[in-house]
Amino acid sequence: MLKKILIGLFVLVAVLVVVVAVQPDHYSVQRSAVIAAPPPAVFARVNDLAAWDAWSPWKKLDPAARITISSPSSGQGASMSWAGNSEIGEGTMTILESRTDALVVSEQKFVKPFEGTATARFTFAPEGEGTKVTWVMEGDNNFIGKAVCLVMNMDRTLGPAFEEGLANLKRTVEKGASAPPAS
Repeated sequence: MLKKILIGLFVLVAVLVVVVAVQPDHYSVQRSAVIAAPPPAVFARVNDLAAWDAWSPWKKLDPAARITISSPSSGQGASMSWAGNSEIGEGTMTILESRTDALVVSEQKFVKPFEGTATARFTFAPEGEGTKVTWVMEGDNNFIGKAVCLVMNMDRTLGPAFEEGLANLKRTVEKGASAPPAS
């Protein structure tokens, strides 16, 4: 009887390992919004990490989080680190590429609750009288990441936060809030 239970457990674990192993190696989450403002006004709010407080979807999850922003706070090389509650975790973000009014690419390194690295990309393109902003986050899944994705779909988890962040960005820019001064 014990032998049958052990064989059953072994088969169950083996099936689980196979199911996890065949999950996608890569994930990508993408959302877009049109903001009634020219690209420079929108770009300034994303390119300057000090301006993220006004629109970040994660700020409200832990208003007491410790945030450290580099000086200068904008453009290539600017970085931000955070340490907060279990909802926002801990990590760093560094702007790798910044093309005025067109593109901001950053690398995000997550420490807690899970270690990982992702690339985020914001693009800005004129659309009618406004700017189409597209926010993309991509990363690779290791075995643990694949296992987590069995119960937590990245698009369904991060997509609503991206939508909220873009809506906040839209409100912030459209209400005429001046962009922070360049660092």
